[in-house]
This record gives sequence, C-alpha cells and structure tokens, in this order.
Amino acid sequence: MGKGDKRTAKGKRFKGSFGKSRPRKKKKNTKSANLPAPETPATQTDHSG
Repeated sequence: MGKGDKRTAKGKRFKGSFGKSRPRKKKKNTKSANLPAPETPATQTDHSG
C-alpha cells in the first residue's frame, strides 16, 4: 500500500485519478457563478443643443 496502489488515496493522488477512496471535491461557492454580470450604468448623451 503506497504510491503504486491504485486503491489507496495516496496511490490515486500519485496517479491523478479519482474514485471511492479519493472522491472529487464538489464546488461549494456557486453564488458567484449564478449571478449575472454587473450592469454598467448607461452613458448619458448630451442633448443640450
């Protein structure tokens, strides 16, 4: 059980794979992804004359 063992978390870290012993992290911060882009104020045109 070491780097060569695909069944352990250490082996999965070494190989760069995921599974039961090394699950993928779920994104917790989904607030910023769901927010629309900030609205830019409309530029005012000069209608004075």
